[in-house]
Amino acid sequence: MTKPFDPDDDPAQVKAAQVSAQKTAAQRDPLGENDLIKAEAALIRGEPPVPRDAATLILYRSSPEGPRILMGCRSSGHDFMPNKYVFPGGRVDDEDALVPALSELAPEVDQRLALGAARATRAFPLTSIREMFEETGLIVGRAASGLGDVPASWKDYYVQGAAPCLAGFQFLGRAITPPMRHKRFDARFLMADADDALIDDRPPIDGRELADLRWFTLAEAGELDLPNVTRFVISEIEARLVRQEGLLPFHLYWTPEGHVRERL
Repeated sequence: MTKPFDPDDDPAQVKAAQVSAQKTAAQRDPLGENDLIKAEAALIRGEPPVPRDAATLILYRSSPEGPRILMGCRSSGHDFMPNKYVFPGGRVDDEDALVPALSELAPEVDQRLALGAARATRAFPLTSIREMFEETGLIVGRAASGLGDVPASWKDYYVQGAAPCLAGFQFLGRAITPPMRHKRFDARFLMADADDALIDDRPPIDGRELADLRWFTLAEAGELDLPNVTRFVISEIEARLVRQEGLLPFHLYWTPEGHVRERL
């Protein structure tokens, strides 16, 4: 006897339902709490690595399809989030705080960024500008010259005849890598309008750090292979740029009871 067709027993239907459920769960909880590493404090062997200060810059621009954000894919050779799509960014160097700039952070941005910071707040946006240039070739700043001596790690940037401008930067939030990870960062996420922040309209260039650099719509970005924290950050971008919500900067960190999300 032929078995009657049952949509609940059809592999294609089951798979489609699972995909739909996963998307719904991601929309409901963009941080993906169920997917995050769950570990008790007793499972952490020895002293966890001390988080290193880092900064990430999210450049966005308007388009007929809505906001577009610049992202790229990390190399498979990375031992931290290989093959994941992320925003340009990296570790803060001490000398980043010493770099001359044409303008500084807005006072309210500086005050929020200073919460929990152990270094000069200007180091974070300046790090993100340096990393953006190193990873994409894009220059965040204005045409300028004759600003005096600059740190060695910034010479290639200043040779372009540019200098940083920090006035248009927005502070999106802060996230600390959980202690069970082999590398940990205390990352500040900053955001800026590309049409105002970039010195010109040159395209991003793939490099050793990031490939497939493109301006993705928020919907396209949501379909990429993303770290959970990046998916959460995209939901924060959408809340600000699409729904125009006046959110305070987020603060994500881990406790033995689980992940905590606060507003600064």
